[in-house]
Amino acid sequence: MASAVCPPGAICSDVIVTQIDGKPYYTVSSTKVTQGSDGKVNGGETSILYSQKPNVYIPAATTKDGGKTWTYAKYKQGDDIPDGKKVGDEIFGNQAKKSLEGGALKTNTNQQVKTAATKASIPPEQQKPLTLNQNTANPTPDPPVAPATATADQVQQLIADAGKYKGRHEYPQSLKYPLNMSDNQDCMKFTIIEYVPSNLGIGAQDTTLRTSASKNKDQKILTTITLPMPSGGITDRNSVDWQNDSLDPMQEAFGATAMAMIAGGGDAGANTFKKQLEAATAKEGKSALTALIAIRASEKAVGANNLLGRVAGLAIDPSLELLFNGPQLRDFSFSFKMTPRSKLEAIRVRSIIRTFKQAMSVKRSQSVLLLKAPHTFRISYLTSNKSHPYLNRFKECALTGCSVNYTPDNSYMSYDDSDPDGRSMTAYELTLSFNELEPIFDDDYENMEGAVGSFDHIGY
Repeated sequence: MASAVCPPGAICSDVIVTQIDGKPYYTVSSTKVTQGSDGKVNGGETSILYSQKPNVYIPAATTKDGGKTWTYAKYKQGDDIPDGKKVGDEIFGNQAKKSLEGGALKTNTNQQVKTAATKASIPPEQQKPLTLNQNTANPTPDPPVAPATATADQVQQLIADAGKYKGRHEYPQSLKYPLNMSDNQDCMKFTIIEYVPSNLGIGAQDTTLRTSASKNKDQKILTTITLPMPSGGITDRNSVDWQNDSLDPMQEAFGATAMAMIAGGGDAGANTFKKQLEAATAKEGKSALTALIAIRASEKAVGANNLLGRVAGLAIDPSLELLFNGPQLRDFSFSFKMTPRSKLEAIRVRSIIRTFKQAMSVKRSQSVLLLKAPHTFRISYLTSNKSHPYLNRFKECALTGCSVNYTPDNSYMSYDDSDPDGRSMTAYELTLSFNELEPIFDDDYENMEGAVGSFDHIGY
């Protein structure tokens, strides 16, 4: 049955997507309504039409008693049979059956039936007999209280709901300024892509997964914007978080003891403390260690610090050291001055600015309960349409700021044209601020694509 065809005498719904066991199920509900002698609705026969992709739909399950019992159809010759299935297998597996009999697929089907009935002008008070598991001797109870932790199906349902966000889904393609830019000109290319989260779990994401489209085929490329090299200089700054830390001799001794106890138990900790104590008394003298302990006790007793410095001008060796604390994310800022020289170029400049602004905007889901992350960007410097070997590379970035100066020459000026499309500002200054989504790692330099040799490209 083609997706656009509804059986004669039935009311059919629009397509809805339900995530079942991590896979999308595209379904359409088809209901043949039955009426009593008084003309009121007293029941119906509902079929679930299924497709593994939004294309051709086939009947998968049918109920004549409001969902109390289901008849499950099997694949036949000529059906679009997915991998792992064959002619004669039931179309719905166990997970899909459970979802239809008391899960997300049942909930979605009820909503489909209700919407289709409303469109068919069936009054709301007569729609209840069409609801699954509500017109039987054993109606389905109210949904249970949500568990303390979300299930995989619930998370997938939220992802599916957020995927139906409001706003622009398609963008003008291959935007370039200026219009007559040479293919050999050095330039910057911004590729706008749909954001894909990294997910949870150890090993769930390769640290270089976001580097290029070939390593993450799930990300949809929406459009590209090509601009001349930015004005105001080109710089990058790689940084790692190192912080000062100190550990005086007594802390060091107790720390070593604690680590030994964790690794080897109480006896190992006692032996380590004994060795630390012997080393301290052999090096500094027993009397010096005793005096230091006494000074520390005195400081705690009076609530003061550094009595040793006040009394003797001495300080305990803090063993000050710079220690690695973690990676840091890079940020970049670029400024472009655009001066359109024709009506077409003025339209192009406005389209580029609009695309940057709209792509970085937060997406609202259709359910209004969720917000979806803005689109993200792959950025590259190009020379003769190839990756620039003398400038740095970028990982996937978020556009965190977009500012436009409509009077970069400090006065308001626009072109005089009778056509509104031609009445453009004489110049625009576009400033973009980006942050990379993940840090730079050592092995990223070895995994770069297109590098001629180990040290021929600057890398990140």
